[in-house]
Amino acid sequence: MEKNAKIYVAGHRGLVGSAIMRVLERDGYTNVISRTHKELDLIDRKQTDEFFAKEKPEYVFLAAAMVGGIHANNTYPADFIWSNLQIQGNVIDAAQKNGVKKLLFLGSSCIYPKFAPQPMNEDQLLAGKLEPTNEPYAVAKIAGIIMCQSYNRQYGTDFISVMPTNLYGPGDNYHPENSHVLPALIRRFHEAKVSKAPEVVVWGTGKPQREFLYSDDLADACVFLINNYSGQDIVNIGSGIEVTIEELARTISEVVGYEGQVQFDTTKPDGTPRKLMDSGKLHAMGWSHKVKLRDGLAMAYAAFQKEQEG
Repeated sequence: MEKNAKIYVAGHRGLVGSAIMRVLERDGYTNVISRTHKELDLIDRKQTDEFFAKEKPEYVFLAAAMVGGIHANNTYPADFIWSNLQIQGNVIDAAQKNGVKKLLFLGSSCIYPKFAPQPMNEDQLLAGKLEPTNEPYAVAKIAGIIMCQSYNRQYGTDFISVMPTNLYGPGDNYHPENSHVLPALIRRFHEAKVSKAPEVVVWGTGKPQREFLYSDDLADACVFLINNYSGQDIVNIGSGIEVTIEELARTISEVVGYEGQVQFDTTKPDGTPRKLMDSGKLHAMGWSHKVKLRDGLAMAYAAFQKEQEG
């Protein structure tokens, strides 16, 4: 991408979109455009078409989506599949019709089968049954991947799809019920510290292993890929480093400065024992993550505190 190329970041206020905005600014891109949901509802086909026809962006980062944790996915399955199909369908089609040079579509690691071999590589897509709790969201994301591939085949577009691992960072969702495990733990340890609670109880044994990537590292990988990769194959984006939920909880406890006990409720479910992405394809291209987990947690917690004060 030329430094003055017109770049549209869809979903610029979210965890991923805001990180892409920061990285583009850091790297000297000077013509980045965005719209709030109030200014442009991407679920609305007419609004989306009018925006693309007027603005004519050359590059698009499609980070806009309806997202949430297990509780949200279980509670609003129809909203998750309908909203995401509408958003990505409208944006991808409008991008083709208006001559976008390149589009990067952000998927999710939940597109892979529930019992995919670990670490999960790109070939696992559609190789088995999905996790039932987030199947509507995963199916929508898979449809986005296939839509990009189909437009490339039929129209000769250059639309690529990337699959990030578990993300965290500034702008994360800290809702007590609808958030993912890492931001949920940050909130719980912070609230326990403020209330001087004697202990924080974490669900499960603490033994499951998870991989986490700081949002600005993901954004850095996205900019790297839009500049260096074209093809039908999806690309995983991860750190390649695993941590147990117990290690994660104890590290967050230290970062937050909580001095009480950390307990594990082994009567509660653990979920998938291991969830690791195989990011060998991306690493072979020359990209690797920069932010270590503890440093990233400290930055995420500082951003969380700032949000709380605001």
